[in-house]
Amino acid sequence: MRKERIEMASLYSEVTNRIVDELEEGRLPWVQPWDSASCGCTMPQNAGTTRKYSGINVLILWAEVVAKGYTSQRWLTYRQAETAGGNVRRGEKGTVICYADRFTPKAEAEAARGEDREARQVAFLKRFVVFNVDQCEGLPDGSIAPMVSPDPVLAIAEADTLIAASGARFHTGGGEAFYSPSYDFVQVPPQAAFHEPINWYRTALHELGHWTGNRSRLDRDQKGCFGSESYAKEELVAEMASAFTCASLGIAPTVRHADYIASWLSVLRGDEKAIFRAASQASRAADFLLAFAGAAQ
Repeated sequence: MRKERIEMASLYSEVTNRIVDELEEGRLPWVQPWDSASCGCTMPQNAGTTRKYSGINVLILWAEVVAKGYTSQRWLTYRQAETAGGNVRRGEKGTVICYADRFTPKAEAEAARGEDREARQVAFLKRFVVFNVDQCEGLPDGSIAPMVSPDPVLAIAEADTLIAASGARFHTGGGEAFYSPSYDFVQVPPQAAFHEPINWYRTALHELGHWTGNRSRLDRDQKGCFGSESYAKEELVAEMASAFTCASLGIAPTVRHADYIASWLSVLRGDEKAIFRAASQASRAADFLLAFAGAAQ
């Protein structure tokens, strides 16, 4: 158990330090330079199961795709590559991702029954090593076929569908974009106020990311005032929720609140688990929104 705790702490630290380094350089890991990447902006997925990765693994795998110039967002474990009839090429180095969950130890379950209370769960983090399909050979054509990015026109249509189907009180007008937790509505300036129309959608999805956090939906802490730690945490969740939603729809994420980098750095330096929690909450928020467009499968 002690070894597992040390390994968990090491993984939290490794990932958090990597994110902090990126932020210190002025780069946001959830807003990668997709125009310089070899593949389109989509969510990473497992080539064997087609299941999309979520939470912190999205940031880890996006960063690897851009850093290594991979042409695909598809990944496999060593065993999955062999099961598919291929193999990882000799000398290739994998990427460490993680699986987080909670479990109830047997002793705690028995103690809870004897004391007539809820059993306490213990968090665990398990490492996995995955390889991009570009690092493999002999895989079936279906695993290595290029991932088709959605047509920009269809992506916008799907975003419109999502906004309308969400049922959110969505006001267009004024000179500022914001979500009001007190009155539960989103306001975004008209498209004419944006230099590029696509930025209207990025902004709208950011504010809808906040909207998901209302206590009647995903119930996040939205009581923090501007400049507070809780405000910075919620802003971080909305930023990543927007990025994950945009990528799922085929809209490249963009920097919207780079001026918050200092406050995000303060949060991450003070709690090495903060980026894991924020990314997990962002995935839940993105899935909540994408369900309205039928895109969360």
